[in-house]
Amino acid sequence: MKKLLVANRGEIAIRVMKTAHKMGIKTVAVFSTADRNAPHVKYANEAVCIGEAPSSQSYLRGDKIIEVAKNLKVDAIHPGYGFLSENASFAELCEDNNIIFVGPKSKAIKIMGSKLAAKEAVKAYDIPMVPGIDEAITDIKKALEIAKEIGFPILIKASAGGGGKGMRVVEKESDLESQMNRAISEATSAFGDGSVFIEKYVTSPRHIEIQVMADSHGNVLHFFERECSIQRRHQKVVEEAPSCVLTPDIRQKMGDAAIKVAKSCDYLGAGTVEFLLDADHNFYFLEMNTRLQVEHPVTELISGVDLVELQIKVARCEALPMQQDELKINGHALELRVYAEDPLNDFLPSVGHLKIYKIPVGEGIRVDNGFEEGMDIPIYYDPMLSKLITYGKTREEAIQLMIKAIENYQVKGVETTLPFGKYVCEHDAFRSGNFDTHFVKNYYSPEALKQEADNEAKLAALIAVKQYIEDQKLLRLPVK
Repeated sequence: MKKLLVANRGEIAIRVMKTAHKMGIKTVAVFSTADRNAPHVKYANEAVCIGEAPSSQSYLRGDKIIEVAKNLKVDAIHPGYGFLSENASFAELCEDNNIIFVGPKSKAIKIMGSKLAAKEAVKAYDIPMVPGIDEAITDIKKALEIAKEIGFPILIKASAGGGGKGMRVVEKESDLESQMNRAISEATSAFGDGSVFIEKYVTSPRHIEIQVMADSHGNVLHFFERECSIQRRHQKVVEEAPSCVLTPDIRQKMGDAAIKVAKSCDYLGAGTVEFLLDADHNFYFLEMNTRLQVEHPVTELISGVDLVELQIKVARCEALPMQQDELKINGHALELRVYAEDPLNDFLPSVGHLKIYKIPVGEGIRVDNGFEEGMDIPIYYDPMLSKLITYGKTREEAIQLMIKAIENYQVKGVETTLPFGKYVCEHDAFRSGNFDTHFVKNYYSPEALKQEADNEAKLAALIAVKQYIEDQKLLRLPVK
């Protein structure tokens, strides 16, 4: 593999290119007209414009990307996450054109891309699953029968879903019909597939995921867990590794289950198996993401591996260079997704011009960044600016370092999730480890964040006044 095209943008494109360059592999960036001056374009050895700003005319145009790859004699394509990363047809297109797709085979993407097909695939492996129905339905009457059987509250989920779309919690029977219709409508709009299924809603759940890697020689390893319970709109905002609630026994059982899920679909490359953990520490298989995850850096820091490097080695048909018993958890890592969103206004996107943009630096601080000062935030894509990651010997150390890093992260021109990240890190529920996926609903409000900001401003003002008084005293001292 001498030349790698990264079919993505922003921080993940740069992240992949960094490892490729370290391995002596040349890189090709693709970009839309909106990203002409983006950092990932400058970072690559070569760059080609593939279309207009909307992703449907650029980053989602697999045919154009393949055309660029062939013209530039590219050996492999890394899809990053999002866009075409879990598109089985694109993986097939790469295979048909003798270009290595740095990811699983299209068969595994298809199986795990459907929550129902995924459940069917893992059935034979005795992996615990949330009670529910394992077939798609649209019939309200049948849905009601199932809901009564498993008991309210229930969760309606889109089979082809992701990112919280097509997902509805139903607390009581009278709400079922309206919520079912909404879920079907949203799933149809978002994925072109209105099929939904019903399962028991696990109250007080934690979202725990296991990182796996599989090679073409029959080896499948897990790289421990990530805690991803701090979410807004069913999407992760703060992640950490390891989880502070898993015992060694549960960790091993979840790791073994994740390996079985990978084996159930002849998996290849990096993947993530997601689980729900209930209040009694029972875990249930949710789904498998057939790509590199946004939050992969926390796993890299605690395990000491470069997951992108392993992806590339696996894609080159190399065997994984380590055994499971060689992998150990070392320290603790925390990640905050820095979105251009306004936490005081329901986390709505905050587009604008980055008048000031300075990232924090220092030991134990890593920023996977995709923006520069003076850039505009495009309205066409996910509003994530960067990922702020901190690493310490202990969880407490990683949290304190995160608070310090947030304070030293300077952004002017758009609102960001930085204040929300600080709010989380300073909250007793998070610091104690006693939280679940309802953290935002239970503890967060714009008023609470505003109050915290006001208190900090008052404290800063008092310190400034005190310093001024002290300075004046020094100035008035008689000269001897």
